Amino acid sequence: MAQAFLQQRRIMGADRAFQRQPALRVEALTVSRGGRVLIEAMSFAAHAGGYVEIRGPNGAGKTSLLRAIAGFLRPSAGRVRFEPCEEPELALHYLGHLNGLKLAASVRAHARFWAGLLGGSGNPNAAIETVGLQRAIDVPVRALSQGQQRRLALSRLLVARRPIWLLDEPAAALDNAGREMLLGMLAEHRAAGGLALAAVHEPLGAAPDLSLTLGA
Repeated sequence: MAQAFLQQRRIMGADRAFQRQPALRVEALTVSRGGRVLIEAMSFAAHAGGYVEIRGPNGAGKTSLLRAIAGFLRPSAGRVRFEPCEEPELALHYLGHLNGLKLAASVRAHARFWAGLLGGSGNPNAAIETVGLQRAIDVPVRALSQGQQRRLALSRLLVARRPIWLLDEPAAALDNAGREMLLGMLAEHRAAGGLALAAVHEPLGAAPDLSLTLGA
């Protein structure tokens, strides 16, 4: 189904390649929280079209690693480099395990807000259709199921196209159809030269170029 999704999106012209192909280099990164070292001297590289899957039990540091890469958490040592991005904060999307939605606002209002905040060439209405919420476009978030709320959060990745995705448990609350939709989004992103990193409890189903296991 992910391949069918990708083919349909190509027909719609949604697989435009990113002009600047992204690369990520993590060099001797050490991350500590509450006086405890979660990640020590980690190094790896990922490139355009790649997918990195980060696995490990709760508390192993998966979220902390993503937040350190995003620049939200200062590492104890080491560094993170994005190439050829001069302003990494404008080149990446960070999607946390919380959806970050306003309960009183509608699906349409969220998409329009993100378009204005994040800019870019994405189409808010097309993004909502892609995640399967077109019939609920004027419904407030409080009336959506948990799976629908996660779909709405994922639509932010499509409202403004950015080459690097940092995803924390992206499939949380999704049913089988939602997971297939997510795989299709990931396949499209990679086909356009995008790079994705995802922290997961169990594999998403896409073949990763690199698997990192924390807390082993």
